[in-house]
Amino acid sequence: MSESATAVPRHLTAMSRSGLSRPMVLALDDGLLPSGTSVFDFGCGHGGDVERLAELGYKASGWDPAHRPAQPKSEADVVNLGYVVNVIEAPVERAAALRDSWALAKQVLVVAARPDWEERSVTGRPFGDGILTSKGTFQRFFKQDELRTWIETTLDARSIAAAPGIFYVFRDDRQAQGFLAQRIRHPSRGVRPRRPPARRVSISEARFQANRELLQPLVSFLHERGRLPEDWEIPEAPAIRERFRSLKAAIALVRRVAGDEDWRATREAAELDLVIYLALAAFGGRPKFSGLPDDLQLDVKALCGSYKAACEKADRLLFSAGNQSMIDAECGRSDLGKKTPEALYVHRDYVALLTPVLRVYEGCAQALTGAVEDTTIVKLNRLEPKISYLSYPQFERDPHPVLRASVRADLRALRIKFRDFSTSDNPPILHRKETFVPPQHPTREKFARLTEQEEKAGLLNQPVGIGMRNEWARLVSNSGYRLMGHRLIKG
Repeated sequence: MSESATAVPRHLTAMSRSGLSRPMVLALDDGLLPSGTSVFDFGCGHGGDVERLAELGYKASGWDPAHRPAQPKSEADVVNLGYVVNVIEAPVERAAALRDSWALAKQVLVVAARPDWEERSVTGRPFGDGILTSKGTFQRFFKQDELRTWIETTLDARSIAAAPGIFYVFRDDRQAQGFLAQRIRHPSRGVRPRRPPARRVSISEARFQANRELLQPLVSFLHERGRLPEDWEIPEAPAIRERFRSLKAAIALVRRVAGDEDWRATREAAELDLVIYLALAAFGGRPKFSGLPDDLQLDVKALCGSYKAACEKADRLLFSAGNQSMIDAECGRSDLGKKTPEALYVHRDYVALLTPVLRVYEGCAQALTGAVEDTTIVKLNRLEPKISYLSYPQFERDPHPVLRASVRADLRALRIKFRDFSTSDNPPILHRKETFVPPQHPTREKFARLTEQEEKAGLLNQPVGIGMRNEWARLVSNSGYRLMGHRLIKG
């Protein structure tokens, strides 16, 4: 390095934000910041996250070498190292910052750095292992797997991808496993949402109706976990026991109202969630049974009988997801999504309705990327192990929404590729929107009516070109039609 490291003005990289930073938004969304959690922002810049977290009721503090050097570095449940390592030009000092922040984290360390595709937006020249920008600041851009590897080798600890460029490192692996399992049951930010529950319990029985509010937490637990809860898993257990004399009596009432068919469906769905979690847990080294949180141990015993049996099911599922011929066949048999010879396209809100093999296939991509912000459509490649997350911000409102960005996960090369279409003069667009969603989607009929009109007008029979915005616009205009919302109008 020809220039002195002290010549790099790191303090100029601190940003002023109007809201929480992306890492802290994710931590909130992912349930890492329950009430009472303490948060320390290591390299807090101007302190925006600290102030906003404090306003939300958290015990928040921060330190920054330039902007808050007098503040003490203190331990906290959650420590945020947000976009700090990418501005440190000295690799040894960069690793020291990571280790120092990890030493302060009692539960979770959140690490964020700029992804490699953002490098194209920066003007500068090579400097060390990064770029010296036109402002004189330093930026180090990371490939997703490169960042993961660096974190894990530096800390000798496992990391979990939260999003592109953002990772969580848990102090307790049992907590990490609980988080991974919860992400299967309650996927965040819409990428893989919870399946629709089985038929809602009837309120025809007077006693259930009279106690519905009290029983609702119990009903929710049964639908989510597919098994009977222990007392400590239901905070309302004492009140329920007082009203019904025992928790088992209350559960018996719920089951009578719900019916045996719903109960079986709920158990099967919960078992599937558990097996999918265990299949994906193999990537980080599946824990021993004793390494699972207590609630997951109860899930295993109640739903699968034994950990061995559960892991055997998970291994079969994972093996199938690694067989591209089987992926192709599963995509071809899918009743959900738009099928082409190369891929299956599914709206993000319904990926959890896919077959177990395809859910694991997509889950492998999420293990690499984390949650991809603003995903609308998930593309499952049938011929190669690749999953793409496509952003169509106007999917509901625009009859032919424009592709804004895509993030593709290459499962063989363990690489992520980002493409930005926001400035394209002729971006790709969607047709036949009803094919991406199931019948229960609230606006599917509206989509289907437009497709029917366009088919009758002969607009969808063109061999090439209609998948791009400009060609489609010319075709519609030259055919004497115009679009008004989701209606095709002559003239």
